[in-house]
Amino acid sequence: MKLIVPLIVIALGAGAAEKQVAMKDLPPAVQKTIQDQTKGAEIKGITRETEKGKTTFEVETLVAGKHRDFDLDASGAVIEVEEETTLDALPVAAKAAIVKKAASGKIALVETVTRGAATSYEATYTSRNGKKHEFSVKPDGTEIKE
Repeated sequence: MKLIVPLIVIALGAGAAEKQVAMKDLPPAVQKTIQDQTKGAEIKGITRETEKGKTTFEVETLVAGKHRDFDLDASGAVIEVEEETTLDALPVAAKAAIVKKAASGKIALVETVTRGAATSYEATYTSRNGKKHEFSVKPDGTEIKE
């Protein structure tokens, strides 16, 4: 995923335990979903995270040179999918909100995030002072506060 190190630090700070795992060490249902979801993709890594007693798995992949990451629960159900996309592929309002927020910074990555029936867009950019930022917007351009 993007900004792996800061996200791991945040996750660990929240009491989560994240660990790299091998496919063979996963529950059969999780293995099957990963195999189904990664046809034609290169698996870059699989991590297991346990937070508040719940275990989830994050699978990082590359499909045709673009990032596609997804999260699964312990039963193998897909929780969330993040797919790298282009700014021009976004709804007009979402694109405008991202361009405005990034201002004169450099947009590094834009992803479509699907969680159930909800779709949002996540952007990573570097501001003029060199700091990296990440934020999400709804299709209508409204920023999602986390």
